[in-house]
Parts: sequence; C-alpha cells; structure tokens
Amino acid sequence: MNAVADALPDDPTAPISCEALVHSYDGRHRALDGVSFRVRRGEVFGLLGRNGAGKSTLIKAMTTLITPTEGQLRILGLDPRHDGRRIRERIGVVQQGESFDFTSVEGNLDIYGMLWGIPREERARRREALLARFGIAEIRKRRSFDLSGGQKRRVQVAREFMHDMEILFLDEPTVGLDVLMRRTLLDSVRDEVRRGLTVVFTTHNLEEADYLCDRVAVIDLGRVIVSDSVENLKRLYSGKKTVDVTADAEHAERFFAALRERAGGGATLTVHGTSATILTDDAKTTLAAIVEIARGSGAALEWLNVRGNTLEDVFLRSVGNGGRSDGAAQPP
Repeated sequence: MNAVADALPDDPTAPISCEALVHSYDGRHRALDGVSFRVRRGEVFGLLGRNGAGKSTLIKAMTTLITPTEGQLRILGLDPRHDGRRIRERIGVVQQGESFDFTSVEGNLDIYGMLWGIPREERARRREALLARFGIAEIRKRRSFDLSGGQKRRVQVAREFMHDMEILFLDEPTVGLDVLMRRTLLDSVRDEVRRGLTVVFTTHNLEEADYLCDRVAVIDLGRVIVSDSVENLKRLYSGKKTVDVTADAEHAERFFAALRERAGGGATLTVHGTSATILTDDAKTTLAAIVEIARGSGAALEWLNVRGNTLEDVFLRSVGNGGRSDGAAQPP
C-alpha cells in the first residue's frame, strides 16, 4: 500500500493541510516523522494507530497545544504558530483527559456555552437538546466529578456541541461508553457532518472507523503508513479472502515455520503469537495446505476460519498489530 495513495492536490481551501510535519519532545526521538495529508471540508478523517504511534501528538499540533519542530501546518488557512487564538475560536476539541468545573452536569454545559458567548436563551435550548441526545438528562443535577467514566465521557462530548465550530477534533471519544451510547455519539457526529462540520477522529476501534470515517490514515512510529478512503482500502483486497488460523502453543512455532517455508511472493502472511492471518486468492488450496502442514508438524489447530476482508485487516497488515509480519508472501 502506498502511503500517499490518496494524495490531494494543493488546495488553499482545505480545512487542514499538513506537509512533512516533524515533532520531537526531546530533540532525539521523533514522535512525528514527516507526516503529510490533507482533510477535505465536510468529511470525517480517521487517524488509526497503536498506542504511541503519534496520533495524540498530531492532534495536539493541529489544535495548537504544541508547536511542531519542522514542517508546514495550516488549520482553516491559518498558521498555528502565529494564529493560535484565531484557530481555537473556530474549532472544538474532545481530548482523552477529563476537564470539568465543580458544578452539575447542566451547569457544565451552561458555563461552557457562556464562555463561548452563546446568548442565554440559545444556551438553554442547546443544553436541553444535548441532555436528551446524549442520554444524560437523568443525571443533569449530579456533580460531574461524581459520575462514572462513561457518563463523564458523554458529558465531555455533549459539552463541545454547545458552541459552533468548523472543525471538531475527537481523540478517542468513545472510551468507556457502552454499545448504545457509542452509536448515539457516532450518529450525532454524522448529523453534524451533514451540516458541513469537518471531523478528525482518532480511535482504536476499527468498527467505529469503518462506520464513521470517509477516509483514514494509519499511523505507526510517527509516520503515515497508508492513507485512503475506507472503500478504496477495502477494495484493495477485493476478491481475496482472509484465513485465520490458531495452533496449540506447544507446536505453534514449528507449525508457522513450516507454513512460512511454503510461502512465496503474492499474498500476506502475518503471525502474532499462536495465531496467524493469511490473505489469499485461493482459500481452498490454502486450507488444504494448512491441514497438511498441521499433520506433518503434529500441531493441533484450535481455530481455522475463512472470511472476507475488513478495515481491521488493512490496519493489521499496515502495522503488524505488534506481531511479526512477513510482508508479501505466497499462500501455501
């Protein structure tokens, strides 16, 4: 996959333009290492990556919390190094950390709207709508610090919608939310995007990214490994199948060594622990070979499955999921 597969032409109207961005906290190690991408107006752009990949550092740079070491960054046509205040007036940010006032849930919403200069009657209208939309009306009188983790997250996200904005940055906003509230939040974001809002969304949940994002960038070790539309990334694997296989711990190493010896140059074999995934054009032949190798190595197959490809497969093959990736390999 090409890291610039969806490279966009220079567009001065792009809400976010990032060119060869570098950032180092200590002058030696690069948290961002030449990151380049553009975000179109009115889209949801997903940032995917493991812990420590550079996602949060990138969010901090785009929201003016840190100044990048090198490279060019434009937010709404403005330079964060000189126009931080003007940028902050036009964006919304939901960070991973908590930030609440010592007051009730409804008080937090009202104070936030007041800080943004929202008139009293309009604040009340927005507050009531958000209390209902995010399912927090029943806890409106409770102090924010007394809420559960999931309830705090809902309030934090709801609060950001009290003011008007052109870009919303969401840094893993669904952590701690149950399935129903995750979907409610994602649908609320979708509704705002239809009205013209641009969203940058970081997540570890590949299903969420698949559901919400128009385009995604996979980041690893501070670099963009691949960037394209969700549909194009999936289409990259159209006609292929993924074979998942798990061997018993005692024989797994020998089993996968034999499996690797049968590989050549056309599919992708990724081994992580006692499990592996194989991207193949010929699932039937691959399955037969796996069974044959298992018999020869004495391995017991604890799981064997054939399925279509998902966004998670793209992610795992891009960064290896912390396991061993043997790159291009011919299926057995």
